[in-house]
Amino acid sequence: MSLTNTLISRYLRRRIERINYFELHAYEVQNWVLEKLITSAKNTEWGKVYDYQRIHNYEDFRKKVPVQDYESLKSYIERVRQGENNVLWNTPIRWFAKSSGTTNDKSKFIPLSKESLYHCHFKAGKDMLSIYVNHYPQTRLFSGKSLVMGGSQTLHRVNHHQIVEGDLSAILMQNLPFWAAKRSTPELKVALMKNWEEKIAKMAQITIKENVTSIIGVPSWTLVLLKRILEDTNRQHIGELWPRLEVFFHGGVSFRPYKQEFEKLISLQHLHYVETYNASEGFFGIQDDSSEKAMLLMLDYGIFYEFVPLDKIDQPDEYALPLWQTELGKNYAMLISTNSGLWRYMLGDTIIFTRQNPYKFRVTGRTCHFINAFGEEVIAENVERAFEIACKECNAQLSEYTGAPVYFSQNRNGAHQWLVEFEKTPEDFECFVETFDKALQSVNSDYEAKRFHDMVLSSPIIQQVPRGTFYQWMKNRNKLGGQNKVPRLANERNIIEEILEMLQQPTTKTNH
Repeated sequence: MSLTNTLISRYLRRRIERINYFELHAYEVQNWVLEKLITSAKNTEWGKVYDYQRIHNYEDFRKKVPVQDYESLKSYIERVRQGENNVLWNTPIRWFAKSSGTTNDKSKFIPLSKESLYHCHFKAGKDMLSIYVNHYPQTRLFSGKSLVMGGSQTLHRVNHHQIVEGDLSAILMQNLPFWAAKRSTPELKVALMKNWEEKIAKMAQITIKENVTSIIGVPSWTLVLLKRILEDTNRQHIGELWPRLEVFFHGGVSFRPYKQEFEKLISLQHLHYVETYNASEGFFGIQDDSSEKAMLLMLDYGIFYEFVPLDKIDQPDEYALPLWQTELGKNYAMLISTNSGLWRYMLGDTIIFTRQNPYKFRVTGRTCHFINAFGEEVIAENVERAFEIACKECNAQLSEYTGAPVYFSQNRNGAHQWLVEFEKTPEDFECFVETFDKALQSVNSDYEAKRFHDMVLSSPIIQQVPRGTFYQWMKNRNKLGGQNKVPRLANERNIIEEILEMLQQPTTKTNH
């Protein structure tokens, strides 16, 4: 093992003591975080409006500050984008993570303070490595390079201020500590290229010459790069090119639909997969045990957490709970207050806690990503599990999919329609549909009730689309790469109708 590898590994293990502390003292740590947030922001415009001087504990905070979403904070955020200081947070904000969400074409600009950059995102990056090194002390991770899949970035100047807007990953990459930048590939000017297809070609050209020991990125776009690398090198497996590849740190979307394809493409028995939960608004979770699918909730990143039971999502002010009042096995929508000036902000993600002390959780979906047109309350986790069962039983492999309701008409009941892109098509398609339907009933009793004798819901309509369809749709919307992802399900038909209309156009190419 090299001296550099040994020294870095030893340094990272020191952080484990602090992680162990917050695992066992969640109440104290979260209250400390809230106190620090309130103290920092009490003299901001926001702090004065909501009387932060008189907030002394969580109950005061809960009573004085209403639950927010992007729209309710937008006017404040726009002023910060114009260069105003001391509006939502007490230090200048010069970075904005640009996010379109997944169901809306409008861009959101999430403020990113210096504190958030260094005490949340970069701290999480070190923790990710610390946890890995702690579990695998013989690692040779630092003897090679880390391949990082990032987005593109544009520089926007307002009132003589440099306001940087772009994908979160691109902002982070441009501000990486020297030690992290030195062991990353490709070089920054390539990693941040705006033309996604040109960037993939360049990344493949550069990285095939490196000794890559880790990969960090969103599964969908990482697969695009790996496939391009195999094409360019005429290799059968990535493991032939990078035999010392140890770990893939992934996040952004559920890994479940992609894991089989990664295992096939990489073909390394020793490869570890580590899930992370990060977003433009903050970094929230890291998988700290390979034997558990759940992630550890990170409690000392300057983020105070609250949770709204999903069945009370329309009354968040009344039913929001602090971390220490949550229950296991219950679906919650996340609220966050952050060291970038987001206050009781409805993140839009839903989670379930699987353990307490330490608090571990699984992401179950999005508050806006569900199908509940007929009272069936189908969430993303239900669908992922059902497709996983159908693929296993019918010897198929899924690439991408999206779903939406088909509403009642004069001649038929309602149904769910799914557009599905296969990496490996099932031999018996009717069997696949039937298996998926039964599996979805087995994991969701409301759906099962609606499917009883086809009284409310008819059998699902699953339509196979050509390979490359979702890539082309994302390209048409200028959403290639970065943290952009295909919405898995929606309660309206806009997305499905858009894709179907695209497929009807004779000039559409979907053979990427």
